[in-house]
Amino acid sequence: MSAAPKLLIQQMWDVTVVDIQEPRLLEAQQIDAVGRELFRLVDEMDRKKLILDLTKVQLLASAAIGMLMTLHKKSVAIKGNLIICGLRRELMRLFEIMKLTKAFQFAATEGEALEKMGYKAAH
Repeated sequence: MSAAPKLLIQQMWDVTVVDIQEPRLLEAQQIDAVGRELFRLVDEMDRKKLILDLTKVQLLASAAIGMLMTLHKKSVAIKGNLIICGLRRELMRLFEIMKLTKAFQFAATEGEALEKMGYKAAH
C-alpha cells in the first residue's frame, strides 16, 4: 500500500489551489492516487475553479498527462476552469510535443493563475 499522495490543497475565494508536492509522477499507483484526489475535488466537491501548481514536479510519466487530461475533461463537464501553473520548461515541451497546449490553460505562477481566474493575487 503506497502512502497518500503529497498534495497541498488550499481554498482561496472560490478557487481550489492544489500544490503537487511529488517531484516525480512516474509510477501507476502514485498517479492513480493523485488522480483520485483530484477527481474527488471535481466529482464530489464540485470545485469549478482549480489551479494545479506543478512547480515541484520534475518528471511526469505519460500516464500522469493522461490523468491531467481526464481531470480537464471532468472540469469542462461541470463548466469548470482548470489552470496549470509552475510547469518547468522541459515539461511544457512534453505538452507542446503532444499538442496539448491548446487543451490546457497555463500560467507561469500561482499568482498569474489567480489573476486569470479574475482575482488579484496578494504579493
